[in-house]
Amino acid sequence: MIWPNDVLSIVMAILLGATIGLERELSGKAAGLRTNVLICMGATIFTIMSRHLAAGAEGESITRIAAQIVTGVGFLGAGAIIQDRGGVHGLTTAATIWLVASVGMACGAEFYRFAFICTIAALAVLLGFMPLTKESDRRLYNRRKDDPK
Repeated sequence: MIWPNDVLSIVMAILLGATIGLERELSGKAAGLRTNVLICMGATIFTIMSRHLAAGAEGESITRIAAQIVTGVGFLGAGAIIQDRGGVHGLTTAATIWLVASVGMACGAEFYRFAFICTIAALAVLLGFMPLTKESDRRLYNRRKDDPK
């Protein structure tokens, strides 16, 4: 049976996943708005299902699905990482995929305030550190360009 809290969990997952996904979309990243929303929703649904399936069960039943979410999302993130001659690309995308899944799990566990705070913190990192990253990339590019190999 679907409970009002379950619907609230899914709505929160959509909103919070969209918040991070919009930043990724505006940054021109492959895993953008829809991808992040779907990952967040999926993790939320699995967490809700885990809670309902383990209701009344003793032991670690409720954590089994959560552990598999972490593993499965790690696999998705690994697919986002690309290595080429210029270096490794997609690490932030992979980390964002992993983070969005954890926000979804928090929504599914009804830790809404925690999920919201984590989303705001993630945006602060993604947006706030961007100028530092661009400066670092510029310096690295200039160093490679000036290297007389």
